[in-house]
Amino acid sequence: MNQDSNSSDQPTGQDPLVLLKTLRLLWTKQELGKLKEEIRRGFARLEDPLAGLLAMLESSSDWKGKGHSLWYCITTELQLWMKAHPAVPQSGTKLKKLQARVLGMLSQCPANLLDPLMSIYQLHTADRNYLLEHVSHLYLQGNYKEAAMLSIKLKLQPDQDVEKMCTPLLLQDKANVVEEYVAEYPELQRKLLHTLDTWCEPSFNIRDIIRPYQGLSNYKPDKFNRRVLSKLIFRLLERFNVDSALCPNVINQRHLRTLNYLFYKRFVEKTMTEENWADHIQSTVGENRWLQGHLVQSLLRHCDARGAARWARHCQVPPEMLPHAVAEELQKLHIQDRVGEVTKADNYEASKKKDYYQLPIPRENIHFLQTWEETLQCWEKVLQAGQVVGVDMEWKPSFGMVGKPRVALLQLALKDEVFLLDLPRLLEQAEAEGEKEKLPHFIQMLFSDAAITKLGYGMSGDLSSLAATCSALKDTEKQMQGVVDLLAVDKQLQWGKDSRKVDGLSPEHSHEERGGRQPEKGLSLLVQHVLGKPLDKTERLSNWEKRPLREEQILYAASDAYCLLEIYERLCKDPESFGLGSDLTESLVGKQSKKPRAKKQLNKQEAPSPSGQELQGPSTEPSRPPAPISPQEFSVVCDNMLQGLGRYLRCLGVDVRLLDNEDDHRKAAEIARQEGRVILTSGLPYQTLRSQVGEGRCFSVNCSQKAKEQALQVLKHFNVQVSLGDIFSRCQRSWLLQNLLFQHFSLAPARLGTDLSRPLCQRLWHPLCFWRPLEGCTCGFSVYFSTVRVVKHWHRLSTEVMVALLQETFKDRLDVPLRNLI
Repeated sequence: MNQDSNSSDQPTGQDPLVLLKTLRLLWTKQELGKLKEEIRRGFARLEDPLAGLLAMLESSSDWKGKGHSLWYCITTELQLWMKAHPAVPQSGTKLKKLQARVLGMLSQCPANLLDPLMSIYQLHTADRNYLLEHVSHLYLQGNYKEAAMLSIKLKLQPDQDVEKMCTPLLLQDKANVVEEYVAEYPELQRKLLHTLDTWCEPSFNIRDIIRPYQGLSNYKPDKFNRRVLSKLIFRLLERFNVDSALCPNVINQRHLRTLNYLFYKRFVEKTMTEENWADHIQSTVGENRWLQGHLVQSLLRHCDARGAARWARHCQVPPEMLPHAVAEELQKLHIQDRVGEVTKADNYEASKKKDYYQLPIPRENIHFLQTWEETLQCWEKVLQAGQVVGVDMEWKPSFGMVGKPRVALLQLALKDEVFLLDLPRLLEQAEAEGEKEKLPHFIQMLFSDAAITKLGYGMSGDLSSLAATCSALKDTEKQMQGVVDLLAVDKQLQWGKDSRKVDGLSPEHSHEERGGRQPEKGLSLLVQHVLGKPLDKTERLSNWEKRPLREEQILYAASDAYCLLEIYERLCKDPESFGLGSDLTESLVGKQSKKPRAKKQLNKQEAPSPSGQELQGPSTEPSRPPAPISPQEFSVVCDNMLQGLGRYLRCLGVDVRLLDNEDDHRKAAEIARQEGRVILTSGLPYQTLRSQVGEGRCFSVNCSQKAKEQALQVLKHFNVQVSLGDIFSRCQRSWLLQNLLFQHFSLAPARLGTDLSRPLCQRLWHPLCFWRPLEGCTCGFSVYFSTVRVVKHWHRLSTEVMVALLQETFKDRLDVPLRNLI
């Protein structure tokens, strides 16, 4: 056998390269049992197995590939063999030389080889300064990710500058590596968050961070801005459970957005009561002088000097922060101002009763429960076989702050009475008495009892918040039976033309004809359809954690739960008039107990209604569809949350403009008005945007669907007819390839399926057809246009074909390989 006498590190027994050749042969034959046996036997014959493995690695390059490779098998088997032979590991100078050699390879290693090699060569025992020097060398070469990953594996982070290590990673949009880098070190987490928060300071020039990294490869400027950094900070705060006071800049910016939102709700939408608004303003602004300054500016924009002075006094803004005119008005205020407001409020309350759903039970039948003795009486009535219970929950709006919402009130409605459970108080009381599992036990009994029908609306979101409130209830959703989620029922309802009119006001009536009311949505819209009047949602954004609850809050909470009983009763009584099957009761309790997955929501009260687009839905008497148009005639602007939909429509030939991530939703309305485009949006922005463009020029898609399903929804709604020539027509290179393929394979349009719900690759049945995105292709598809049976031919196209810049060059270079494929 050959031996290498030129190096003291080389074994004197079997030649490791001969062993490698044998192992490769067994790997090719896929004889894994014999392979593992030969690995152990082969390394046992080597005088120095560690040096032998390095010799094998240094003589090859295929170990740099990803996945479950031969080298992964070799290193893991060698690890096991070394554990069975503890005398093998080396020490001293010889080991240090081997460690130096393997360190040079680690930066090129796939992730699955790092741990085995570090264990085999005992890198955790290597000189720490030497390891830090090696990582620093990688960093200076621009291998930032490799330097970070090696630092993580060797646990070098405490001796490194967290800002220096993480900055280039953030510039390259590798936030996941940054999170992993600080994951086990609370002090580094705080340092990183402090640094990120400093970058979000309004006066900070973010270009100062980028300047030292000019020419950085894979730099993604669109992923490095204050908005993205703010989201990252909040994610890290929640993941690592760090005190948010460490990040005052992003917290202040989030509070400022909340402040602007509250002013919009109160003075523009006019859907928030004065008491709610004042509560949230005070809790948002507090004694923060910076926010108080913005509060005064907003007051002056929305009120006159007298009104601004009154609210400044109510919110306890220091007089020295007020402009001179407001400060003067503050001195003139008298007690009759308040009397006038009370009279106005009384008149408003009287007018509300005729416009909104009212509880049909007396006030004394609504019980607010704060003690365990009171709660026991509730459970005796609720936990009865055959009972039908309306269930709802309320929590304080988070306005995008850290953490999941915690339930502050649990509402249980029966036929004749409603129970409002003060959940935080009851849980605190039970824990003080050493019986903290008592209340969760009864809640689980209620949801798991198939003999009790539970009614909810968006139940999955409620139960998610319930689990965040009490960890003992985290499995409630998996165990629940007998649940009817009226959100899922709402999706099944079919509203005929006549049934869309409620109280003489059709959906087409203007905002003014509705008396200034905003369009209904969610549960309120369902109540309006079924019971004739919508819910009064002015208390939905209340501070539900504040005690005592106001009378308006109590009535609102009771109505939210009780209306579910009336809806259910009405639907069961006459299901066919609502477009539902006659076996409604059986189908609802049987099928809907398999809880539908609700999409993640910030506030369940703000969930968009599935009842229809502007109260439209599948109609039993459908109106005449719009005239068919081609994709070339259809132009849209997609909100920044619908970029996948935009790319899909562009592939089908639609003229699409996409908002950037940092763009405000309102920019979509500007583009739509200037260029005559239709707005495609989703969720809350829909209500705002549709009022800024003409009728039918704003469409809300279901953001829980995939891009393909969304595209089909849009095409069907606007009656867009897609032909073969439209596909890829807005992507020059993909369009050229498509036409060349059709010419070479004589694919007539008639041989292309017309079912647009299937990917193009599934409708092209020619055995040699293949689809894959080209460099420079703007359509954004990476998976849809590829199939296993044909992608195997793609590697046969040379790189020079794909990088051709001119159409003629591209065509000429593609011609030969296509003929060879035939």
